Formats: sequence, structure tokens, C-alpha cells
Amino acid sequence: MGGQLMRVHYALDPLRFLDPGDRPETGYASFLRHQLDAGDQAVFVAEKDGAVVGYVYAGVEPLSWKELRDRAGFVHDIVVIDDERRTGVASALMAAAVDWLAAQDVPRVILWTAHKNLGAQALFERLGFRRTMIEMTREI
Repeated sequence: MGGQLMRVHYALDPLRFLDPGDRPETGYASFLRHQLDAGDQAVFVAEKDGAVVGYVYAGVEPLSWKELRDRAGFVHDIVVIDDERRTGVASALMAAAVDWLAAQDVPRVILWTAHKNLGAQALFERLGFRRTMIEMTREI
């Protein structure tokens, strides 16, 4: 599903997002395994009939002077397979991630979403997230 995530983002804006190449699943799986070794990151999966239909990857981020923010929870990725979208899977995954982050005693949860990903933005707003920053990119 990490490969799916990469392909979707690349299709939304190939200048901004990493080219997934031929086998993004291998690289993304390696990255995710490395992140989980840190201990302050978590992945929650949703299953249906024994098959994984979605996951969310979240972690605790330290205070950042660069971003002018205090320690925070961060939802890095959420992916749900096409057939299970709009069935409550994403909401349940987000609830699991937010509950875990709350247990880590962070004061807030932050996430980023692609500018063109209107469906994800609508979901996040329904779940109580508000817009706070706008990333702008210029190619050189």
C-alpha cells in the first residue's frame, strides 16, 4: 500500500512528489521498517476477511524551531484500498492513530495532505482537523 500511496501522490503532482519507479513497495517497506525501529512511531492496519484493507502511519515529532511548533503527533500516511473507501475504514484508522498519539501525551496532531487530494481534505475536516499551513513549491 505504500507503493499505492506513492503512485497516487506522484499522479497528483509529479514535480513535487518522488517518482515511485517500478517497485516502490520495496523502498517504502524498508523505510517504514526503519521508522518503526525508532519506538515513537506506530502503524495501525485495518483488516477485512483476513486481508489488509488500509493502514495509518503516525509518530511523535519533537519540538521544531524550524516549523515554529511544539512537540506534536503527526499522521504521516493513511491509505485505504479503493473498494473500502467511504466505508468508515479511514475514520477508524485515524481514531486509532489519534488515540495512540494522545496516549503519548502530545498536545496536538498534525498532518499534511496533497493540495489536489480533496477527498482526503474533506475527511480530515470532518474529523476535526483545520487548515494551518500552505506549502508552496517552485521548481528550479
